[in-house]
Amino acid sequence: MILTALGNHLWQSTLFIAMAGFLVLILHKCHARVRYWVWLAASIKFLIPFSLLVAMGSRLAWSPGSPVANNRLHFAIEVISGVTPATVVPGLVHVLPTLVGVWLCGFLAVLSFWYVQWRQMSGATRDAVSLPEGREVEALRRMEHIAGIRQRIEIRLSHASIEPGIFGIVRPVLMWPEGISRRLDDAQLDAILTHEVQHVHRHDNLAAAIHMVVEAIFWFHPFVWWLGARLIEERERACDEDVLELGSERQVYAEGILKVCEFCLASPLACMSGVAGGDLKKRMVNIMTERMLHKLNFGRKLLLSATGLAAVAGPIAFGLVTAPPTRADSAAGSAFAQESEQPPDAHASVHASKEEMTALILKKVPPQYPETAKKAHIQGKVILRAVISKDGDVENLQIISGHPQLVPSAIDAVKQWKYRPYLQQGKPVEVETEIDVNFTLAK
Repeated sequence: MILTALGNHLWQSTLFIAMAGFLVLILHKCHARVRYWVWLAASIKFLIPFSLLVAMGSRLAWSPGSPVANNRLHFAIEVISGVTPATVVPGLVHVLPTLVGVWLCGFLAVLSFWYVQWRQMSGATRDAVSLPEGREVEALRRMEHIAGIRQRIEIRLSHASIEPGIFGIVRPVLMWPEGISRRLDDAQLDAILTHEVQHVHRHDNLAAAIHMVVEAIFWFHPFVWWLGARLIEERERACDEDVLELGSERQVYAEGILKVCEFCLASPLACMSGVAGGDLKKRMVNIMTERMLHKLNFGRKLLLSATGLAAVAGPIAFGLVTAPPTRADSAAGSAFAQESEQPPDAHASVHASKEEMTALILKKVPPQYPETAKKAHIQGKVILRAVISKDGDVENLQIISGHPQLVPSAIDAVKQWKYRPYLQQGKPVEVETEIDVNFTLAK
């Protein structure tokens, strides 16, 4: 069950990444922030299984379950969508503890790596000296005002060999290496600070933390790490575009970045948004090349909206149409109660208990145990709702509960059952009841 659910979630998330990549290709001439949000949505998808959205939809269901004619169709769709467990590979269950152990080792290793980096940056932040005034502070306040940031960003002068960067999420701090300001003229200083302020304005550290969680949980998925590289690349390009749009000259900004890299000669930490992140060579080309960036036109907006709506509303709608029928009984009952203009017994529904109807069974066909369920050691009870006609035939079968691999066999068997007519005041009537079909493996 766990392995199957995980497998379904992984291939769905991988497909989502492929769809995101297709959208990014279509949007390659648009602003980098658009592509960044597409990749971020693909990352967040790893934390939101489609089965969760389907479950939400099933709780909102208002209509009765589907009749027996559609049961097989619903079952097939559920298996394809990954909402219900698919076939479990025989013998794989026995290696589950080993797989969990391997995953846990990888999970702890990734967390340890992030924790060490965070401790390094946290220690550097504590050792840094707050800069209350000066050329850097004045420029930072101007950039904050332009970006519309109300909360002031504290700037700290660090003795460590780090690049300028934003550390923290709730209270972001700008780490500024000591001595770097002497290498930057006023225009270059403004451009570098604008870049850092844009990281705060865009909440890039929060987004990076979310993807770090994804990387820690799904460390074994190669596309997760590839996705992280795409996020950093588009994040830095988005900030570069913002800096240029706010009036910085291309050559001045590019020279400022190169001076920062020459001064620091250090790789950026994953827990901090800096100015030298991403593919530096590609960034320099993009900064120095004056390209026409297209805004999202109506067609592209419609495409993004439709894709997002389908990703969220699709599974919820599926949960609505495939919800168990018991969740709609009260709504159906109230609708019948409001039909006061019709005769009292025109749509009367007689309910009989399982015990009453068991005593009326004339022909009971046992279900055939599915081979895949046998091999996976799946057993349990399938509960169906049925209408027994005046002639004793089974009609309008609906699924209440039961393992998806057992349901079709149970339906096939119950359809062949035959009952004696249920009598009310000496006359046969249609009756609604519940039927239990048990699947038990011989020991």
